Amino acid sequence: MLCGCSGGMKPVHLTAEYDECPLALATAQPRLGWQVATRAQDWRQSAYEIEVCDKEGAVCWQSGRVESDQSQLVPYGGEALQPLGAYCWKVRVWDDKGRASAWSRPACFRLAPDNAWLEQASWIGAITRSDCRLPEGRGYEGNTVNRNQAMKTAWAQTDTLSRKSILLRRDFEVKKGLREAVVYISGLGHYELTINGKKIGGEEFAPLWSDYDKTVYYNVYDVTSSLKARNAIGVMLGNGFFNVQGGRYRKLLVSFGPPTLLLRLHLSYEDGTQEDICSDARWRYDFSPVTFNCIYGGEDYDATREQLGWDCYGYEASGWRPVVVQEAPKGQLRPQTAPGVRIAERYGIRSYWYKTLQAERRRGLPAEPGRQVCVLDMGQNLAGFPQFTVRGKRGDRFRLVVGESLGRDSVVNQSQSGSPHYYEYTLKGGGPETWHPRFSYYGFRYIRLEGAVLKGEPNPDGLPVIEKIESCFIYNSATVNGHFASSNDIFNDVHRLIQMAVRSNMQAVFTDCPQREKLGWLEQVHLNGAQLLYNYDLSRLWPKVMQDMADAQYADGLVPTTAPMYTEFGRTWNDSPEWGSSSVIVPYMYYQFFGDTEPLRRYYGMMRAYVDYLENSSDNHIVMQGLGDWYDFGPNRPGFAQNTPVPFVGTAHLYYDIQLLVKTARLLGYREDVEKYEALGKAVCEAFHEKYFRADSSIYATGSQASYALPLFLDMVPDGHREKVMQHLIDDVVAHGNRLTTGEVGNRYLFSVLADNGQNELMYKMHNHEEVPGYGFQRKFGATTLTEQWDPRQGASWNHFMLGAIDEWFFSSLGGIRLDPEQPGGRHLIICPQVLGDMTWVDCSTATLYGPVAVKWKLVGDGVFDMTLSLPANTSARVQLPGGGEALEVGSGRHHWRINIDK
Repeated sequence: MLCGCSGGMKPVHLTAEYDECPLALATAQPRLGWQVATRAQDWRQSAYEIEVCDKEGAVCWQSGRVESDQSQLVPYGGEALQPLGAYCWKVRVWDDKGRASAWSRPACFRLAPDNAWLEQASWIGAITRSDCRLPEGRGYEGNTVNRNQAMKTAWAQTDTLSRKSILLRRDFEVKKGLREAVVYISGLGHYELTINGKKIGGEEFAPLWSDYDKTVYYNVYDVTSSLKARNAIGVMLGNGFFNVQGGRYRKLLVSFGPPTLLLRLHLSYEDGTQEDICSDARWRYDFSPVTFNCIYGGEDYDATREQLGWDCYGYEASGWRPVVVQEAPKGQLRPQTAPGVRIAERYGIRSYWYKTLQAERRRGLPAEPGRQVCVLDMGQNLAGFPQFTVRGKRGDRFRLVVGESLGRDSVVNQSQSGSPHYYEYTLKGGGPETWHPRFSYYGFRYIRLEGAVLKGEPNPDGLPVIEKIESCFIYNSATVNGHFASSNDIFNDVHRLIQMAVRSNMQAVFTDCPQREKLGWLEQVHLNGAQLLYNYDLSRLWPKVMQDMADAQYADGLVPTTAPMYTEFGRTWNDSPEWGSSSVIVPYMYYQFFGDTEPLRRYYGMMRAYVDYLENSSDNHIVMQGLGDWYDFGPNRPGFAQNTPVPFVGTAHLYYDIQLLVKTARLLGYREDVEKYEALGKAVCEAFHEKYFRADSSIYATGSQASYALPLFLDMVPDGHREKVMQHLIDDVVAHGNRLTTGEVGNRYLFSVLADNGQNELMYKMHNHEEVPGYGFQRKFGATTLTEQWDPRQGASWNHFMLGAIDEWFFSSLGGIRLDPEQPGGRHLIICPQVLGDMTWVDCSTATLYGPVAVKWKLVGDGVFDMTLSLPANTSARVQLPGGGEALEVGSGRHHWRINIDK
């Protein structure tokens, strides 16, 4: 074993509530954290000292030297911090030999204002909700509306002003001696904020989606450097999920009101005075160049309606209309602490060709039969929108139709993804024009261009010329933490397919597909939870998901299948334990990964109420409703469960939820609940086995793979039967040609049970191939994202991460990086890489709150295993090398082994 040399130590990556320099903390007692950069081996913190000062430099808290190895989630312990207050802090640490570091560089944080302060601004727009004639409720699922003429009529009678995109503006002046300027803004459904003609913030689709009757997010920006003596604020509003009125494709219809703006710009001067610019009746509005926008249907833009300088000081706006003061949304104002959505990647044209349209294959898309169009292959299926630069004559118009697949005529196909969705652009003329949609996106790889030509192509009709076009890939800006590569090309490509699908669906919520649905179907969050946490820093996004679930919970405790819940799908689709159980599993999974009990405490009521709901709706402890092992693989087309009884799967999840609730109650000190739910768990387990277990043969239910995997995963199997049940599972996998029969739900449990019970070679055989069912077939087929079905040719979405649980195995078994369940939070890890099949190397890394963890191993000769492990400071690990032998306990730093193994 080789060790690195010692080195200095320095506190870095200072955070408050997991964020570096947050502008609106929603707590007056923030928890602080830091990492330690050092070259020293086995570095351990023995003490720390924190100093917090206000913006004037006055000390608010000096912790003094605290003997503790804690370096994350350290609570502020000083005098009360004030709303709107700005503070700086620094930390120094001591190692276990008593040596002190220098003080860290200062980090800053700011507290959110009281809502009463923020609500002194008015919600403003073009029309009040009461004048819009908007239908109430959330029962307007798309197919329901299609079959109900009264519903269609009600939506058709809404005032058209209620869905138009508008511009709002206000001039203002700033006195000399400006110290800082901070703007607080919520523009619903979505907004684009400019000051003096320049966009503020890099987000798309801000603020994040929510149940606007329960929660309304606002964003905060420091705009000090954007201001001068004379200024103008400009805001463009679009509909988003706040106001879905259709017009083209729509999954649903729902409206919380017409587009609306709340804004307060807080100015602080060197002389101690303050000033506020608020949204109020003095603002004016006009219609934006966005002539149509729907989160589902697309967007149209008429550049001839642009008003040059509209968001600059002194613009002549006498023709603009006075705004109306609107009704405030019902939801509680909350600062958006989760990361926003951004344009993260761009893709250019891979190839293109020309085709002639045939009207009968357009499926609702506007088209002119016989018209020639250009089809662009952008090379990558993704969530986003096109961005182009075009030249042409004023008033010329062209259309972009996007889709993830091609029809039989090699023209863009939307039949499986929601049609029609397109973008239409009208040129203003006079020079190059660059545009991308602001208020809608879609899942696509291909672009159908009609009414324009690519630069350099023949243009006898004088059509607009596209000088440049790109696909903009948008996803949540949560930090990417994970890396996986290996000697197995199938696994490498599968990892990429899964992560491209995850990113496509990691928006304001974890959607199940970025085109037809765009809804936060909840089962994916916990079934794929481990792989999501390996790959991304979800310390701030997952609490937002938890809030979504709490907001969606019904009075009787039901957590519906989607959150935010914008439409009710009926009992079959709305009430499924495998989906609603995210409300229990996700908070506990968050605790395991981050060591943070605060979400457990905050959402304990939600967790308990959901368990009570499942029990109260059960039939003698058997949960009858749900979707079960959705999309399991069997003789019939995937969809509803066919191999395993739905009540079996639902009841297993009730038991799972109860076990986590008991652990949470014990952790939080709720003794009465521990006793109550331990007894309930025992009763559910007994009822489950009485109905579904044959003790004489150790067979569960139908004997399917999911039937065995779930009780094994949940440690429900009666004493004396576990070995036989495990063998039944192995035999069934082998009997199916080393192939799975589980579905979206069962996959996660099957993979975990096999990996945790010495069956990694079987796992390897199950996944190292290019047949159906298997990830490798999608690679062979040419998919660029994980698809909804094992065989993409059978249709459904081609950008869907629900089957992506295998990625957990890449990290936890092939890389061997695991959290220690007995020591939550990532301070202590278990490293146990597996050498499988014909694999010769793995390069794998992730990150904990303490820093990056990396494992690199390779076979360098006949039976020679070479591995390097890197651990962040103030952590440790138990290392189990291949080939047996005793486990080793190691501290932080870089470790290297080279050993002989009998693979």
